[in-house]
Amino acid sequence: MRTDARAHHDPAVRGFASDNYAGAHPEVLAAIALANGGHQIAYGEDDYTEHLQRVMHSHFGAGAEAFPVFNGTGANVTALQALTDRWGAVVCAESAHINVDEGGAPERMAGLKLLTVATPDGKLTPELIDRQAWGWEDEHRAMPQVVSITQNTELGTVYTPAEIKAICDHAHERGMKVHLDGARISNAAASLDVPMRTFTNAVGVDVLSFGGTKNGMLFGEAIVVLNPDAVRQMKHIRKMSMQLASKMRFVSVQLEALLAKDLWLRNARHSNAMARRLAEGVRQVDGVEILHEVQANAVFARLPHDVSERLQKRYRFYFWDEGAGDVRWMCSFDTTEDDVDGFLMALKEEMAR
Repeated sequence: MRTDARAHHDPAVRGFASDNYAGAHPEVLAAIALANGGHQIAYGEDDYTEHLQRVMHSHFGAGAEAFPVFNGTGANVTALQALTDRWGAVVCAESAHINVDEGGAPERMAGLKLLTVATPDGKLTPELIDRQAWGWEDEHRAMPQVVSITQNTELGTVYTPAEIKAICDHAHERGMKVHLDGARISNAAASLDVPMRTFTNAVGVDVLSFGGTKNGMLFGEAIVVLNPDAVRQMKHIRKMSMQLASKMRFVSVQLEALLAKDLWLRNARHSNAMARRLAEGVRQVDGVEILHEVQANAVFARLPHDVSERLQKRYRFYFWDEGAGDVRWMCSFDTTEDDVDGFLMALKEEMAR
């Protein structure tokens, strides 16, 4: 049995399957080591979680309150529980992560109903929301209480601040609240070249799931309450949802490492730039179609199924719609130009076979 600490993988190998595949940024690892000395009060009463609140204020205003959690699904499920009644429903895009990739957790664990809407680009609009935002007094139908949007979307597209403001105004006029799944919020801000507050609390978002794992953290996310009047007993719901970390300092210090300076933005700008480089190269390959505007760190493409299967043996990536031949290629904070160029060369070789 091996007892040493040697790597079980080749650290030089990178793929395009998910930004979750990337390791942790060295500055994040250094922050964890910094927080590791001595004893700190458990369950969020530590110095690092206290300081995180001030860091969040610098990004989202003095009224923001952060609740660190273990993962993105936990952030979304806990936030949506705090925004809904037992009879409540959440309007979201059909492609939303809460609908497609969370194993039914919002409905099974939070006890709410998802009301989905088909969208051409992953983005909701007031008109699309109204396809499901009705029947509040009908006891036979789950009551629409929340609109949940994702920034950037699961299709790699980015809402403008004006688009999110229109959604928030529309939802609030109907007595509904707005949740923003910000698993890749840093990529969206980098793409728009605006502060994160510009498309969150400044335009009416009530609660944010802030993502860090996809942007260089080892683990952990945060629920950021932007409108305290919109939620009830978040700390109790976080505990009941099994998202209260005993050694919370190790989540909080990672968020601090990202947000206290500009690491979040540096990482996001780099992964976005690598996606643009990849898209520019793909456009030069006959027979490959880019499906959506490349606005963040994702490239969605359509190519022959057999080509994708051969290419997958050389680089990891996922089919998005296998029947249609659609694939998703993700870039990460540690993706290099050589990674992109090597992948493009492999793509050209497989297309030529």
